[in-house]
Amino acid sequence: MKKIITLFFLFVSVTFIGQVKGKITDMKNNPLSFVSVYLDNTVTGTTSNDNGDYILDLIRKGKYTIVFQFLGFKTVKKEVEISSFPFYLNVKLEEESVQLSEISISTKDNPANRIIRNVIANKDKNTDKFANYTAKFYSRGLYRIKDAPKKFLGQTLGDFGGGLDSTRSGIIYLSETISDIKFQKKPKNFKENIIASKVSGQDNGISFNRAEDANINFYENSVEFGNNLVSPLSTNAFSYYKFKLEGTFYDKNGRLINKIKILPKRKNDPVFNGSLYIVEDDWALYGADVSVTGAQVNIPVVDVLKLKQNYNYSDKNDVWVLISQSIDFRVNALGFKFDGRFSSAFSNYDFIPNFNEKTFTNEVLTFEKEATEKDSSYWITLRPVPLTTEEVKDYEVKDSLKVVRKSKKYLDSVNKKQNKVSFLSPITGYTYKNSFEKWSLSYDGLIKDLGFNTVQGFNTSMGVSYSKNINDKGNWWSAGVNVNYGFSEKIARPTFFFNKKWNNISRPRMSISVGVTTAQFNGRNPISKMDNLVRSLLRRENYLKIFEKEFAKIMYSEEIKNGIYFSSSLEYANRKPLFNTNNYSFARQSKTKPYTSNNPLDPTDYINTVFTEHSIASLKVGATFIFNQKYLSYPHRKFNIGNTKYPSLSLTYRKNFGASNSELNSDVFVANIRQNIDAGNYGKLAYNIGGGLFLKKKNIAFMDNLQANGNQLLFITDNQLSSFGLLEYYKFYTNDRYAEAHLEHNFKGSVLGKIPLINNLNFHLVGGVKSLFMADKKPYSEYSLGLDNIGFGKWRFLRIDYVKSFHAGIKNDGFLLRLNILN
Repeated sequence: MKKIITLFFLFVSVTFIGQVKGKITDMKNNPLSFVSVYLDNTVTGTTSNDNGDYILDLIRKGKYTIVFQFLGFKTVKKEVEISSFPFYLNVKLEEESVQLSEISISTKDNPANRIIRNVIANKDKNTDKFANYTAKFYSRGLYRIKDAPKKFLGQTLGDFGGGLDSTRSGIIYLSETISDIKFQKKPKNFKENIIASKVSGQDNGISFNRAEDANINFYENSVEFGNNLVSPLSTNAFSYYKFKLEGTFYDKNGRLINKIKILPKRKNDPVFNGSLYIVEDDWALYGADVSVTGAQVNIPVVDVLKLKQNYNYSDKNDVWVLISQSIDFRVNALGFKFDGRFSSAFSNYDFIPNFNEKTFTNEVLTFEKEATEKDSSYWITLRPVPLTTEEVKDYEVKDSLKVVRKSKKYLDSVNKKQNKVSFLSPITGYTYKNSFEKWSLSYDGLIKDLGFNTVQGFNTSMGVSYSKNINDKGNWWSAGVNVNYGFSEKIARPTFFFNKKWNNISRPRMSISVGVTTAQFNGRNPISKMDNLVRSLLRRENYLKIFEKEFAKIMYSEEIKNGIYFSSSLEYANRKPLFNTNNYSFARQSKTKPYTSNNPLDPTDYINTVFTEHSIASLKVGATFIFNQKYLSYPHRKFNIGNTKYPSLSLTYRKNFGASNSELNSDVFVANIRQNIDAGNYGKLAYNIGGGLFLKKKNIAFMDNLQANGNQLLFITDNQLSSFGLLEYYKFYTNDRYAEAHLEHNFKGSVLGKIPLINNLNFHLVGGVKSLFMADKKPYSEYSLGLDNIGFGKWRFLRIDYVKSFHAGIKNDGFLLRLNILN
């Protein structure tokens, strides 16, 4: 019955919707893409594709006035009488003649400045006219690649879904989305319901062309376009832009349109280049044709991003509204050459929607049932912008390949190639896959976990694991064994594990592990294995201090309600002290000079340790709250996108009990609050504040104390908002109370971008402050000033900070280097 009803409505739509089709070219017969096509006195229409082809849906036959509008060309009105469908109408557009009047040329005041000031002054009035609306949204995304490399970092890249030609060029991503959208200005809300979604070569058809991402509004002071950019209509626009009146022309209804050239005062500021088209007297946007460079959006790999917008007049509420938009991009980095376009069309505006308190919730994106399963006949009737020949071919090729590539025969043939054992497999690792039955067997290889420390000497792990995907909804499990071996102490430590996840909605996950391992005395793991290997072998600095534990542990985590994350673990362990067994280093040194000991509190004591062997159980229960968390509901998956207006709060309770020495039992509460605040054109502010409290002060094992994350390295790889830059690793610990605070502001280009000559370097100023308080120690604080985005061309990954610390009357300072790609 359901299928019959569906077919009936499809028949009705085909019967009562006719189409006007045609091709739009310039006077030299070159196709024009992104031309707005709509009925006169409406804001409902379509746009032309890259070949200049368009399709305009009409409900009935009769007389119509069809308007063809394109920035830089004269608007054309065609009066037609349609007696049958499809109705074919080809159009040629003539380039617009933009002229400056004698008054504009002779005036002492810059006429462009007057126009921009009028637009800024009328922003609220104009945007209030579409403060609430619903609309239909269509988007198409296209990525192309040229001369794609066959391998990258030694890994075969394949054919990118089958869309490449003999030169390894072609479409690698093609998607379409049709949605219903709702918008509210105050309080600002946006909601999208995806009616249909399609991705070339994919069964599920889940595209990521969100309408909110395409909601680029120049009337706001800050515009999200790759990054936060200063709008040319911002209240402080004149601090960033110069404006020039290039000329004027009249639109189809006789309104005077001003073409304003926007000129950045500083090339590396977060600003636009290009032109705005402003309606005289209405002081509203008629169109935009702008671009930004990779330096301006702080994405070095991007060559250029281009944005074009077309607005149309709605006589229902006397307002100019966005009807079409295109975003073009070009990327050239690491041997990859990408380009593409995301084009959007808005139609069926309703400026008097019936909103209520349940209209807008934290769920900002939903999918209609079976939205990803629409067939080609459905898309033919619904698609407002026709496909190009290239896009039709891509759908045909990849839809055919999709069937083949799901077959057991094809997947087995692919696995046969992938599953070949190479000469280096014992060292680099190996995975045997059965893609059809969705399981794999992996061997980790000897170098994956290679390290060096003074207790084990050179050490590495050999691991074998089995993984099985139950379905495509996030249900999977894995199990395996990992054996770590220290060549100096000649001890093997095996660990067995089992992991299980049930879905991608609340993401419930359980992990069970048992075995023998080593652990850092600071449970926050301030020193990475790679850092310790390099520092030990090259500089004879062994900051890593470890102990051994035989353990059994079970963990469980889940998002129990939107924005509320629950986590828990129960572990029973026998802890043993460890001692140095190795004194090897590449560094030149006296033959009698040893490493420091494995005692974190006394580097010169090689006999005694900070704890005695004991057994203990540990229960942890935690919750994280992301207040007012926004989220996207995709089929079988929930994407949480947070809410930058509010901080996130984490609470943890740890109870150590059942110790072989009852004095080691303890109870502690830990809290943490953090937030990233978008300061718009003034950069980004981030803070992280944490604290802890033991219910009773006792002489507990050293590793159970609350400890700060220190750093004694020049080149650091950890997160700057959870560690201190110049603090010794084990200097600050407590079994009582503590609090720490980290605050950092990246000014992006808002400070250095205004200084002549220096602004050409495109460096970003970063300032920070950190403080640490413990009940039994004097406060420790740090202040830092740094430069981010250091490099040349597209390679801008370096950051340098100058840090000054204060503790108990002692001052210290130093420089820190950081690679941003590591964070």
